[in-house]
This record gives sequence, C-alpha cells and structure tokens, in this order.
Amino acid sequence: MSIADKVRAWHVPLSERDATLAEAHDKLKAFGLNQADIPFLIQLVENPKYDFPGIDLFSGATDLRAHDQIHILLGRGLLPKDEAFVLGFTMGSTDVVGQIEERIFTFFTKYLYPRAYRFSDEDIRVFRDAVRLGFISDVQRLDKVDYEALRGLSLAEARRRIGLEEDLLRAYYAVEKNRYPHSFESQRLLD
Repeated sequence: MSIADKVRAWHVPLSERDATLAEAHDKLKAFGLNQADIPFLIQLVENPKYDFPGIDLFSGATDLRAHDQIHILLGRGLLPKDEAFVLGFTMGSTDVVGQIEERIFTFFTKYLYPRAYRFSDEDIRVFRDAVRLGFISDVQRLDKVDYEALRGLSLAEARRRIGLEEDLLRAYYAVEKNRYPHSFESQRLLD
C-alpha cells in the first residue's frame, strides 16, 4: 500500500473509545510525516517554535506530535477536510481567534501554502465551522494540553479529561456528512 493510500485510509473514528492515545498515535507514526517533512511555510504558520517571543503568529499553534494527537481525539483522518477541521477546532478552542486572524489564515491556506497542502473553498468552510465549534465548546485549549499525560488513557477517558464534547462533534459531523456527500472524509465521520 502506498503512502498516499495509507494517508487516505488512516482514520481513528470518534466511535473508537477503547484504544489508548499512544496505541492510536503509534499506528500513525508508522507512516506519518516527521516535523522536518512539513514544508517550511506551513511550519512557520502552524508551529509555535517559529512564533516571536510573546507574539503568536496564529492562535492554537502546535508541534506535529500534538497536532497528530488532536486528529485522533477529534476522530479525524488526514485528508484536507480533516486537516481543516483539526486546525480550525484547535484555533477556536483558544477563544481568541478573530475575523482578521481567520481571514489571514485562510488566505495562507488557499493561496500561499504549497499546492498539495492548499485548502479548497469547501475545506475553508469546514475550517470556519470548526473555529466556531471550538469556540463554543468547553474543551480545554487544545494547544495547551499535556498530551504526554494522556497517552496511557483510553480515547474515551482522554476526551473526557480535556472536556471534549463528543455529542457536539457528532452533531457537526452529521451536518458535514450531509453537506459534502461527495467527500470521502466527510462520509466516514459517523461510522
């Protein structure tokens, strides 16, 4: 199976509750990218390592390890709408993202990111929905969670510990599934 096929197939659904965060993450690490594999512009925008002291370029920035674990906890795969949702929900969970920051970020993702990483108009809509969903959620700031402390916990317990409302996610995933019937990643959200 090619890497592209593995990326397309990899998904730990929200319905997976018993695996530990470490077990789910190890399956992704077997073929996933390393931080050094991520194009520099994306690292500059999304990784807090490149923030200026005291200034976050964009709210919710995380390193790749944390970002991958957020994918797992949110029940999202690695395809474009999954990426859009994870980034948006993480940014929204900070409760500080404004319209200007959102617009600048979407400009980067639509026009400046390397072509393989760019968001379509649909992906941007998912991103914007996720920002709002993260904002109204009572989840902890996902960019500040100590994921290492959660690695030995079941996904159900890890989600509970950070205050992730599975019913809120399921409700949105049903909307996304109906809105994008042609989208493979949207159709597998509620398996």
